[in-house]
Amino acid sequence: MAETGRVLRAEWTKISSVRSTVWTLAAALLVTAALGTLISALTDHTFDDLSRRERLTFDPTLTSFAGIALGQLAMIAFGILTVSTEYSTGMIRASLAAVPRRGVLMAAKLTVATALALLVGMATSFLTFALGQAALGEHRTDLGRPGVLRAVFGAGLYLGLIALFAMALTWVLRSPMLSFGVLIPFFFMISGILANVSATERVGDWLPDRAGSRIMAVVDDGERPYGPWTGLLVMLLWIAAALLAGWAVLRKRDA
Repeated sequence: MAETGRVLRAEWTKISSVRSTVWTLAAALLVTAALGTLISALTDHTFDDLSRRERLTFDPTLTSFAGIALGQLAMIAFGILTVSTEYSTGMIRASLAAVPRRGVLMAAKLTVATALALLVGMATSFLTFALGQAALGEHRTDLGRPGVLRAVFGAGLYLGLIALFAMALTWVLRSPMLSFGVLIPFFFMISGILANVSATERVGDWLPDRAGSRIMAVVDDGERPYGPWTGLLVMLLWIAAALLAGWAVLRKRDA
């Protein structure tokens, strides 16, 4: 227990002392809240122009999270930098020398970084929801409505899990450039393309970001073959697979 405590404190020091990781978390909060508020305000202004079907399926909660795609980008960057910085600076050699039990090292880093990402994710989701609903005016909802609190809590959970997924894959790829080169196109190009092409949309529905983001919706548009908690479970299965792959690489390969 004493060793674990020391390793956790060391990982906290590493993460908190790297300016780039701190700024990425701040960017996640600011970008998500600002863009969500802006889109909510524009939606309120143009609500009368929506079609009848769009009004019937209008989801004020999900609308306030319209900026979460960019916040997700910042969380991915946080996850990548948290792991890859040690490899790019060569610090990983010192870390492994100080903590020979690689599983302890990996678990400590993931625990500290994920807790921090979840904390920022929750702050981001509740702030974004509050600002977005204020901007929606008479079209707003509140936390007391069915499914709304789950969706707001789920948005914060989603942001934290995205960071965890990025960390897990970075343990596999190790290089910051390679990690950014794989993860950013995956989430911002491949996933969207697969989900919006009729021949592949069912494949896209089962990708981690598409499945996990279902937790943020209150109104079911009928476009996905699962509910919010099932979607989150699919995302967790992706994360578990990535963590196992990361652990296998760390265990077998030298720094």
